[in-house]
Amino acid sequence: MVGSDGIKGLDGQAPGEAAQALTAILQTHYLRYLIIVSWAVGVIATVGLAPGLTWFAATLAAGALRGEVEKRVSQRVGAGWGMVFPAVATATTAVWAVAPLMAWFSQSPFGRELAIALLVSGYVLVFAQLRSSPRQAIMISSPYGGAAAIIAMSLFGGPLFWPFLALIPFTAASLFVLVTMTMLREDRIRAFQEHQAHLIEELEAARDKADAANEAKSSFLGVISHELRTPMNGVLGAAQLLSATRLEGTQREYLSIIRNSGDNLLSLLNDILDMTKIEAGKMSFDVVDVQMDDLHRRVIGPFEAQAEAKGLALVSVFEGEIPSVVRGDPLRVCQVVQNLLSNAVKFTDQGEIRYTIRGRRISDRRVGFEFSVTDSGSGISREDLERLFQPFTQVDNSSTRKFGGTGLGLTIARRMAQIMGGDITVSSRLGEGSTFTLSIEGEVVEWSRAEAVEVIDADIDGGDHLDVLVVEDHPVNRMILEAWMGSAGHRTSTAENGQLAVDLAKSQRFDLIIMDVNMPVMDGLSATRLIREGRGVNVDTPIVVLSASARIEDHEAGLAAGADAYLNKPIDFRSLAGLMAQVPGGRAALRQAGDAIEGTAVAA
Repeated sequence: MVGSDGIKGLDGQAPGEAAQALTAILQTHYLRYLIIVSWAVGVIATVGLAPGLTWFAATLAAGALRGEVEKRVSQRVGAGWGMVFPAVATATTAVWAVAPLMAWFSQSPFGRELAIALLVSGYVLVFAQLRSSPRQAIMISSPYGGAAAIIAMSLFGGPLFWPFLALIPFTAASLFVLVTMTMLREDRIRAFQEHQAHLIEELEAARDKADAANEAKSSFLGVISHELRTPMNGVLGAAQLLSATRLEGTQREYLSIIRNSGDNLLSLLNDILDMTKIEAGKMSFDVVDVQMDDLHRRVIGPFEAQAEAKGLALVSVFEGEIPSVVRGDPLRVCQVVQNLLSNAVKFTDQGEIRYTIRGRRISDRRVGFEFSVTDSGSGISREDLERLFQPFTQVDNSSTRKFGGTGLGLTIARRMAQIMGGDITVSSRLGEGSTFTLSIEGEVVEWSRAEAVEVIDADIDGGDHLDVLVVEDHPVNRMILEAWMGSAGHRTSTAENGQLAVDLAKSQRFDLIIMDVNMPVMDGLSATRLIREGRGVNVDTPIVVLSASARIEDHEAGLAAGADAYLNKPIDFRSLAGLMAQVPGGRAALRQAGDAIEGTAVAA
């Protein structure tokens, strides 16, 4: 609290304890003036108005001086007490100690009793303020000891001398109890704080372990995603090629089972990955401009044929004010709404499915949407509605249930809706059907309907065939791609890893490069970067990256490496054909087609 850092208090007190004591004094300094007023009332009533007001003014001045010193030295309290604060506090206490002397030597009948009361209360005040620093309290309260000594000397030889001295152990014992109890209480508080700090450290360590576990889980899921999707690419790819050959009825039936089972397995994998991302807080959302007409086509497109195959009518209705262009994540909105449509088609045997889009203008730049799906199915009971959105739960949990699934679809859909600031509600009556509604808000880009965009001709000019470099380490996948390319009349060259692809790209010109990501020797992203940086004959050749990972961050990494489009495994050959149709238009046309395909690649 004085000149140089590192100086401790007179009693070797640690700077932290000094800080606590002085902080307590500063926090209660206004009480000092209340006590001065109360003492002044007693002094004035005992010694008279003029002496009492003189003492009152002097004590106020001393209190103001002490308060200013305390504020200044509080900025240096980390260095310890030093001598400034104790010296100033002792001097101001001396002014206070004049009051009991004035009362004692007054001619008032109550003067001596008041003097003793002021002495005891003065000691109590000092030790209460400096309870954590008893040695400091003894020094600062020494003026009261001086006043008591003067009073004792005035009584020496008289009958009141020894009774007065008997007050000393009484007062000392009271102060000892006060200090002891205070120190014990503060020790308990300090122990509790230390225990609390220890618990916080343990919680932080547990949090760090949980974060590390989440990171490990994400990496594990990435590996599992690749390892599962790669063989599935071979299964589903071979099934697609096999379906184009001449097959008997039984063979075609078996092939249909293979394809349906593979699609169901892929859907299951996507659901588990999405659920894990949501729980880990790693579900990413991309905000882009979305044409509402295009969004509507994306949503209902996959279900028109399914509804027709079951003899159901799929009716679309638009209500309210619906803008032409909004900002949002079309991929996630499609995923949520398509889950509702998928369930409606799955659980409805006859009648119709009504898909309603309602728009509500909130402001010139804000709109509220309600995407409602109403079916004419069997409905859901009130008891089943309560557990409908719980993970791994289905309305029919019996061993003979008609429909399969993980029971994750609605859970994922609702959590995605909540992450986007919306929610999913449901109303249903047994025997009459159900209505699921996604409520969400969006930012309006354009209210008026945009002009129809001219359809781009996807055919290759002149029917030319392409020279394609297929870079894939898995022999089955490589064989499937070669067979499909050959059936379409394209010429293919193959490479088993990224290094071989870079070597081939230096000397041979290709129209398109299809690049797998995970390969030995050199991965696909590194090979893509080397081809782009090499300034060779294929520096501007369109590149399509294939990967078994469906994470958006992996897509972004592929495009950042220099690829123009990104396809997930198992490969959808219709999407690949759409990309290849844009190759004559160059990299820009392929990027545009790749963005459109990625936007429509939504899990049902």
